[in-house]
Amino acid sequence: MTRIPLDELYFPWLYSQVGSVELANPSRTYWNLLRILYTKEFFWIIPNDDNRAEDGKELRFEFIGEMRLDDVDQDWLEMSCSFLELLIGLSRRLAFEGEGEACDWFWELMENLGLEVYTDDTLMAAEEMDLVDEELAEEIDEVLNTVIFRTYERDGSGGLFPLKKAAEDQREVELWYQLSAYLLEKD
Repeated sequence: MTRIPLDELYFPWLYSQVGSVELANPSRTYWNLLRILYTKEFFWIIPNDDNRAEDGKELRFEFIGEMRLDDVDQDWLEMSCSFLELLIGLSRRLAFEGEGEACDWFWELMENLGLEVYTDDTLMAAEEMDLVDEELAEEIDEVLNTVIFRTYERDGSGGLFPLKKAAEDQREVELWYQLSAYLLEKD
């Protein structure tokens, strides 16, 4: 019996947390974008952001439980948090702390980053309909690096949680407090 690599099961499961896996219209699907987010490692440079990375990694245990998997490779469980896992974890925290569904919060975060425009239709290279356009993939990588390396604006613009009235430089604030300030400002 051939074993399917965990990522081939896990990535569609992650996608299902924020989008419909049955939807086939490439102008309304985000498989390529979310694959880029999944392959991008999130690492933290501000103290306590490791907690948000752990939230993302906890998704793996939920997946294992839902899929009733056993004998899971420990190295897979200990891999760094992906940017996609981070965003899903944050969107679940937003849903818990605020109102609404985690899926809706996820797409709000994507809008905050300006990534919602990168549908599968948009990301496909014109000459190769099965390859992601490399220039667009680099643009997306720059956005992700802006978040990781905290090179967004003082008020959080260009990051996950832009504020209208930032009391402090959001580049120096851990993600949990950015999330909290974002929710407070929305009320």
